[in-house]
Amino acid sequence: MTALPRLTAAEAAARLGVKPESLYAYVSRGLLSRERDAAGSWFDPLEVEAFAGRRRRPPVAPRGATPGTPLMVLDTRLAHVEDDVLLYRERSAARLAREQTFEDVVRWLWGMSELRPPDADDLQLARRSVASLGDAARPLDRLVAAVTALAAADPLRDDPAPEHLTRIGARLLTGLPAALQPTRPPGPVAPTLWRALGGHDDAEGERLLDAALILVIDHDLAVSTLAARVAASARASGYGVVTAALGAFDAPLHGTASRAAWQLLRTVRDGEPAAPAIARAVRDGGRGIPGFGQSLYADGDMRAAVLLDLLRRRPATAEVMSAVDAVTAEVSRRTDSRANVDLALAALTLWAGMTADAGGVVFAVGRIAGWISHARDEYDERPLRLRPRGRYAGPPAAE
Repeated sequence: MTALPRLTAAEAAARLGVKPESLYAYVSRGLLSRERDAAGSWFDPLEVEAFAGRRRRPPVAPRGATPGTPLMVLDTRLAHVEDDVLLYRERSAARLAREQTFEDVVRWLWGMSELRPPDADDLQLARRSVASLGDAARPLDRLVAAVTALAAADPLRDDPAPEHLTRIGARLLTGLPAALQPTRPPGPVAPTLWRALGGHDDAEGERLLDAALILVIDHDLAVSTLAARVAASARASGYGVVTAALGAFDAPLHGTASRAAWQLLRTVRDGEPAAPAIARAVRDGGRGIPGFGQSLYADGDMRAAVLLDLLRRRPATAEVMSAVDAVTAEVSRRTDSRANVDLALAALTLWAGMTADAGGVVFAVGRIAGWISHARDEYDERPLRLRPRGRYAGPPAAE
């Protein structure tokens, strides 16, 4: 039997009625396979046809919940992972992190010439709101308070014009790092955030923080990103979008996962052997090995690889990197799991002398750029399209 001619990526995307970015997202999720050679990517026409048929037929919902099964597949115009490479609109996130500042990347993504900060009165309101929480408040609590204060001070917060999303995003990206400390005026995001979290200036550290912020802008449809899009589907303001996203973000399986990784690395850096430190972290956390595992990559989270490489090249990082290497080696001896971005954020913030919660703040501030980008895309869609239909599964009526 003569084999059917393979489809190019453009032909396969056209057959499915999607953009090439969506096609590659299907590949990254394991929904479609492909072959690659010097001429490009190729797809089996029979597999594409079968997949097209499955997309046309609404799936039958199972009686019970299936852990890890996505509720839906949404087209995204911002990021995707292809061949273990994270791309922002087809530009390598790794290269952007090595060569650009966070502001450069955000201005490019949003099509803006500048990111305008909040005025002095609005910033002071945000700072007073943060200070009112007291010393016991977590850094993410402070971010939420500052978002609320900047929203309350913005008379245009509810203007439905899409351009207000990026205006609000600029206020948040520049205002939140400044609101976390009492004196520094708004300025470049990385230096201001570095000072707020670390308490000192360090040009080398600020450049690393720039790279970290870029690497966490977006990463498929994380639960916080989905929350942002759901809020945008109801036409929430930019503040509402970010607040909704932060609610989903503030969770040990997502935005605050670097805390446990930080504690593990600090224990090993301070002299405990890696094996018992890992055993205790796994036992106490109950969520696997902190800082390891990322299902979108076959050969490891490239964000971690880039950030750890940049950190290794900086002076005075030997102690922290020795802890990273000891933990990684011990994990590699026993599993196939690879380091993820949470371990890299933990290593960066531990080296910088920041607290265990600092990695989550870096992650959240960088991800705001992605949440606002997704909200802009969702504003182009039909309102309330992300409202699912519930199916009653409670006890039957009494007879």
